[in-house]
Amino acid sequence: MKLGVFTVLLAQKSLEEACQYLSNLGVQAVEIGTGGFPGNAHCNTAELLSDDGKIEKFKDTIKKYGLEISALSCHGNAVHPDKEIAKKFHKDFEDTVLLAEKLGIDRVITFSGCPGDSPGSKYPNWVTCPWPEDFLKILDYQWNEILIPYWAKAAKFAGEHGVTKICFELHPGFCVYNTETLLKLRSAVGDAIGANFDPSHLFWQGIDPVAAIKKLGPAIYHFHAKDCRIDEYNTRVNGVLDTKHYGDEANRSWIFRTVGYGHGYQVWKDIVSALRIVGYDHVLSIEHEDSLMSVSEGLEKAISFLKEVMVFEKTGEMWWA
Repeated sequence: MKLGVFTVLLAQKSLEEACQYLSNLGVQAVEIGTGGFPGNAHCNTAELLSDDGKIEKFKDTIKKYGLEISALSCHGNAVHPDKEIAKKFHKDFEDTVLLAEKLGIDRVITFSGCPGDSPGSKYPNWVTCPWPEDFLKILDYQWNEILIPYWAKAAKFAGEHGVTKICFELHPGFCVYNTETLLKLRSAVGDAIGANFDPSHLFWQGIDPVAAIKKLGPAIYHFHAKDCRIDEYNTRVNGVLDTKHYGDEANRSWIFRTVGYGHGYQVWKDIVSALRIVGYDHVLSIEHEDSLMSVSEGLEKAISFLKEVMVFEKTGEMWWA
């Protein structure tokens, strides 16, 4: 395993400044935003695709500091019912795939997206219950008429350009939000579909990340190291479905935390051990979204914490067995 960082939290720094800073902290890999919700502060995809010289400079900057790229990220909603919005996210995805091909990277991270409830919809419609039966009709439309056809075509495009791993971040609000929905789309489209596994989005749904890791197994293609703290009092009152602003920390049922501030060492050691059991040996990429800490403090605490719980060396021979 290698320790990585999703560099969007350092958008105020240049790529070189970010790489130097992270390298000095002992980071081994970077995940780069290439469009969509993460933006492209460190990677102007259009410029790089039009100039091979700029691509070489981009690669050299990262290599100069002993880093590698774990994935390119363009989280978006390419099946948004507003065609103009969907078109932009779709272009970000395809451009990211083309850039990944030039960089020799086989992983692209995004969301599954969420369509509307019908061809005439203006906004996404995330279904969370099976009754009244209207909701089942919406799900049938979303999955069979929009989601599966779109991602089958997108996976074919990606494969033709060397991207064999489309890593969906399991996130409420989108059709793929838990273990079951990820495996459902993977079954329909093929093993180009996998998970960008982020425990923080699972904790607040009441999912045990260790159980989810063991169920997903080889379908885990990338990992976001981010934590979540459940407010037990607020959750007892209102449950975990919470639409209050992330800045309303005192009243929310849960908030994102830097690694170690939502769950302690043993929980994270169990997560790392489960990843090793299922054969995941790629990057744990820190995503900092802790509203109670500055970027630098939250990131540096996460790096220090993960160095304690990650397993970096190969196991070697079981001499005792």
